[in-house]
Amino acid sequence: MAMEWRESLVSLCREMIRRPSLSGQEKEMADFVEQRMIELGFDSVERDHYGNVSGRIVLGSGGRRILFEGHMDHVDIVDPSKWTHDPFGAEVVDGRIYGRATSDMKGNLAASIMAAALIKKEKADLNGEIIVAGSVHEECFEGVASEAIGKRWNPDCVVIGEASSLNLKRGQRGRAEVVLETYGKSAHSSNPEVGLNAVKAMVPLLSAIEHEFEPKEQPVLGKGILELTDIISSPYPGASVVPERCRVTYDRRLLVGETDTEVLAQIQKIIDEEKGRNPQLKANVSLAVGRETCYTGDSIEATRYAPGWLFPEDNWFVAAAMRGLREAGLNPELSHYAFCTNGSYYAGKAGIPTIGFGGSLESLAHVVDEYIEIDQLEKACLGYMGIIRSVLG
Repeated sequence: MAMEWRESLVSLCREMIRRPSLSGQEKEMADFVEQRMIELGFDSVERDHYGNVSGRIVLGSGGRRILFEGHMDHVDIVDPSKWTHDPFGAEVVDGRIYGRATSDMKGNLAASIMAAALIKKEKADLNGEIIVAGSVHEECFEGVASEAIGKRWNPDCVVIGEASSLNLKRGQRGRAEVVLETYGKSAHSSNPEVGLNAVKAMVPLLSAIEHEFEPKEQPVLGKGILELTDIISSPYPGASVVPERCRVTYDRRLLVGETDTEVLAQIQKIIDEEKGRNPQLKANVSLAVGRETCYTGDSIEATRYAPGWLFPEDNWFVAAAMRGLREAGLNPELSHYAFCTNGSYYAGKAGIPTIGFGGSLESLAHVVDEYIEIDQLEKACLGYMGIIRSVLG
């Protein structure tokens, strides 16, 4: 029996990898997840308007509801020729499954589905509900599609299945995409004095931000970050034209408690100070807004702001999860994610006790020849089972 579930888990993971599922193109993957949940004995399976798939298992007389969430989408393959293994071949070599989304994060989604099914078969003395959800569009919008899942199920606690090297993550920095624009006046570049160059207006502003922005710092999560990631003028290309507009984007990594209002106010303060030195400056700061289409045909739209979150070591769910992982034979360390996850909704916005736990290395996300070790995959499944027993026992 022990060997049987391990083989089934590896097979489930490989079948997921063989189904490409870029953001907005998750339908085949969603169909497969739904069918496998039904075959594995979930009590019910459903989808929402975004296309998230949720499977439910009720144990005993019911009680606490624990949600395991893993996103079904993945980033694109930029250059397949750089891969030594077929990105969607799910090849098994030297104890590793290779392919896009093995670590980020179909492996751990497979492990959580299998863990829930195995717990149901155990017929142990547990009372509560297990929800396993495969979410869409995480690579574009951390936490946006998750809101539909959270509001549908109202879980008491959440496990985000991102790779964690089998360690327990109790928080993460958040993320905001900050857009800064300067405005000028178009003119022929042979006669620039009748125009106003928006790029030249932007340069001193960028310098002021670089020198005057002071990131906050917190003991666990470290420093907030403001990093310029792109700059473009308009019109572009600007042959013989003084640009009338310049736009830059910043990646802003957020600490716990940093709000969208505060993020914008920090940059606005620097803009106002720069206007005192240059009365001609016209500038605006805002948060980027993303819009995409789900495979269901519904639109998904949101401001690109995902808050940070952190739970104390003695939080009831952090403690229960740690206990369950140890009882499952694992030896997890307590740490936090360096990147942003769907926990930004559950923990950052909804305040639901949330942890991150999964097999594989965090550094394997989005890389060429991405893989997950089968040993890590199996231990993630055992870990999820341990968490369930601890929370619902």
